[in-house]
Amino acid sequence: MKERPQAAGKTLRLFKDEEIYNQYRYGCYVTNMNLPSAEIWRLYRGRADSVNRIKELKADFGLDSFNLKQFFCTEASLIFAMTGYNLMALFRQFILNSKVQHTLSTLRYKTFAIGAYFEETNGKFVLKIALNLKRREWFTGLWEYTKAQNQSLSFSIA
Repeated sequence: MKERPQAAGKTLRLFKDEEIYNQYRYGCYVTNMNLPSAEIWRLYRGRADSVNRIKELKADFGLDSFNLKQFFCTEASLIFAMTGYNLMALFRQFILNSKVQHTLSTLRYKTFAIGAYFEETNGKFVLKIALNLKRREWFTGLWEYTKAQNQSLSFSIA
């Protein structure tokens, strides 16, 4: 078998005057739709983040490798996983109020994998959480909105 020689590679240029255009990012859309270019760009731009959501479903929620013997079992598993994903999306949107879409594994260590226990004080349950002072203020702020919406819940971090 003949070995292939090492390819040196070459960067092709779109324009002769490279200094002006090297600051720009170029893209190409190939489609059979008869829409103006700006409309095609807007249409595909709206789908840009869907690939990241599919990767997250595969990596964090195990949707890449389950297939059960019966169709209805597979469908039920998919619905359960999608419900979990949607609950986490709502948690990110309304509790965290973050513009960054953290993955489930990041959220697990940032907000859920924290040592804690409940203690009853004056007829109310107080959640005792092991947080360092830097993260305590941030974590307490997560639940202020929820606490204001539902006065029957009483959270206190000590």
